[in-house]
Amino acid sequence: MNKFLKTHNHLNDLANNSYRALNEGVYDAVEYDHSRHEAIGLRKSILASPHAPLIAEIKFASPSKGKIVESGDRKIDNLPRLASMMVESGAIGLSILTQPYVFGGSPDYLGAIRKTTSAPLLMKDIIVSETQIDSAKRLGADCVLLIKSLFDNNLTEGSMERFVEYTIKRGLQLVLEVHSEQEFKEVLKSPIDTRRTLVGINNRDLLTLRVDIETTPNLLKKYDKGKNMVISESGISKPEEIQLLKKAGADAFLVGTSIMESDNIPSKVSELCLAL
Repeated sequence: MNKFLKTHNHLNDLANNSYRALNEGVYDAVEYDHSRHEAIGLRKSILASPHAPLIAEIKFASPSKGKIVESGDRKIDNLPRLASMMVESGAIGLSILTQPYVFGGSPDYLGAIRKTTSAPLLMKDIIVSETQIDSAKRLGADCVLLIKSLFDNNLTEGSMERFVEYTIKRGLQLVLEVHSEQEFKEVLKSPIDTRRTLVGINNRDLLTLRVDIETTPNLLKKYDKGKNMVISESGISKPEEIQLLKKAGADAFLVGTSIMESDNIPSKVSELCLAL
């Protein structure tokens, strides 16, 4: 677990943060053990949603914005309560940042939230090792995020195919994240098990950290998603944007920063859920 990359760009730096966390044993924590938890279907929850299928994200910092929530903020006093408020306000699932560096997350956050909610939980991290997938299983995650560009740039400990197979073997679902036209085209051509794998289109370019909300519509207009369920991620803050993305063919919407920055999180979640 000593793989560190000397070339500095945003993607390499994100991978290096994960290798640092792995080397420090961050994902070996045993405070929570929900390994007997049976995965709750994120796809099923999206299909059953009576309103805009919103996946609300709990995070306290990001590479592009720095700190979103200060350490003394009331939002982090009781994470299970925060999670419950999001679900009670309409979120059909939760994305929990577990990457400690840059994002201010922790595996313990997911473990604590799992104890108090039956909503599907996505472990949001920069996954470069199967150790992180094992951690997700132990913490009670239902789903993990795999970022295609990390695999394409040889920043992981194995191939994307190997990680997908390992994730499913561990009884978890996955969101396979793409950003570019080439990545989306390759994922659509790959033999995806659409029952366990969703496709995430990130409107943020992880190489430059720039956000373009038109990324999702542009890709969906150019390529037929087939039976794949698509989650649009990043840069979403208004009901009008959810309407635009839905019209383009997105099935669900992952929103973090605009929710966490809100002074009234329940109201913000409700506003986005009622966009459709």
